[in-house]
Amino acid sequence: MVLRVATNMSVSRKLLGAITATLVVVSAAVAGPLEDGAAAYLRGDYASALRLHRPLAEQGIAAAQFTLGIIYHDGFGMPKNYNEAAKWFQKAANQGHAAARTALGDMYYHGRGLPQDYVQAAKWFRLAADQGATVAQLRLGGMYGAGQGLPKDFAEGAKWLRKAAEQGNAGAQVLLALQYRNGMGVTQDHAEAAKWFRLSAEQGNAVAQGTLGAMYLGGQGVLQDFAEATKWLQKSADQGHAEAQNLLGLSYMTGYGVPVDNVRAYMWLNLSAVQGFKGAETNRSQLLLQMTPAEIAEAQKLAREWKPVQQ
Repeated sequence: MVLRVATNMSVSRKLLGAITATLVVVSAAVAGPLEDGAAAYLRGDYASALRLHRPLAEQGIAAAQFTLGIIYHDGFGMPKNYNEAAKWFQKAANQGHAAARTALGDMYYHGRGLPQDYVQAAKWFRLAADQGATVAQLRLGGMYGAGQGLPKDFAEGAKWLRKAAEQGNAGAQVLLALQYRNGMGVTQDHAEAAKWFRLSAEQGNAVAQGTLGAMYLGGQGVLQDFAEATKWLQKSADQGHAEAQNLLGLSYMTGYGVPVDNVRAYMWLNLSAVQGFKGAETNRSQLLLQMTPAEIAEAQKLAREWKPVQQ
């Protein structure tokens, strides 16, 4: 799973957390400009944010150094500059700033502004993970599972994924659920897998929603419930998840959990097939034999007009 250093929402949270932690120990002379710089950043005035944060960063204020790194990394108000981002992340990380350590690990992991180095990435993720940083815990768990920069160890990976999952990280909840479903590093337990998929699904994670829907279809780890399956498949399919779109199309084709509707079935199967999901192509071909030209035309129109929904 590939995650960016930050999205607009996560940047805001990281900045607020960094500022709160820093204001406890900095003087009023520093706290005021730091707050002003953060406010400028959050309202999208990146030129002012850069102007206010740079002198603080040069004074060694870790929160300001981290913010400069984010501005350079994402190219807010300027071209992206990964080398400059890595420099400021490194300075803040050396002072123990957890979000900067996570970001620096990400730079090493992807080879942005620094040579790609999984060992270094794991080092910085571990330091941040030990501080309770959920994204770092997620990354470290994933690296143990993949054997990247670390010996492959699903049990150790599950340990770190659980730490992040228990803090509410949706990505970690999905990966932990997959390990329970497949018995990787933990005792196979479909009910436990369903629990973690549900927690992630409720946060809007499309993979978790689709997998939970499939589990309800098959009665795996949960009581078989076609209506509940359709509910979760719909949420996932609405976000563009190809496998969920295929299963939702099959539900409309067979009448499991919803009334039979060949037009909607074709629409969802077509959307899944366009993404390259092989099973959807086969199912769509079978459905075509049962449809009139008018129904096919209507279904194709619906597919063309469909737009993914952000949850």
